Amino acid sequence: MKTAKTKKSEESAEQKIIEAARKLFTEKSFDAVKTRDIANEAGINLALLNYYFRSKEKLFEIVMQENMQKFFQSIVGIINDEETTIREKVELLVNRYIDMLLNSPELPIFVMSNIKSSTRTQFQGRFRDSFLMKQVQKAIKKGKMPDMNPVNFMLNVVSLTIFPFIGKPMIKNSHNMDDKQFLELIEERRTLVPKWIDAMMKVK
Repeated sequence: MKTAKTKKSEESAEQKIIEAARKLFTEKSFDAVKTRDIANEAGINLALLNYYFRSKEKLFEIVMQENMQKFFQSIVGIINDEETTIREKVELLVNRYIDMLLNSPELPIFVMSNIKSSTRTQFQGRFRDSFLMKQVQKAIKKGKMPDMNPVNFMLNVVSLTIFPFIGKPMIKNSHNMDDKQFLELIEERRTLVPKWIDAMMKVK
């Protein structure tokens, strides 16, 4: 039977491994990180890492799930703020998306391919019933925004913000960009995307 001290030691070792994996997955791509790199970063031997976690894929899933949960929680806070306007919410959402994706560039692909249906359904429900959607619906009814399915509003915000990260290799290659130039492009979009959304959503 494991003692309290043994359990605490194991939890500490597991947390060190997870923290090391989070650091390396943030700095490099998934393919560029090796399990030996994670073990070295955590200050443990490879055998111990394999004892606690079956594979690099499992560690990646844990790190991405944690990042995803934190991100969704922050988004829920923005869309349910009753003190901010639609325009202010768009600016906050764009900045929050960009900040998160710069720190976790693997997140969009992970979300699309690995997110559990229960988590996805839970978040969709929170967004569907959010204060932001009520604001959009009210603006449409009052003629302050084009007559449309309110879902299209969020699709525009999300796609304009996230696609450059998903298409990063294609964008960099087709425009002969280095990482610094790509980052400058993304930073420019912080101000451009809210302006584009504002222009698209206005009544003609």
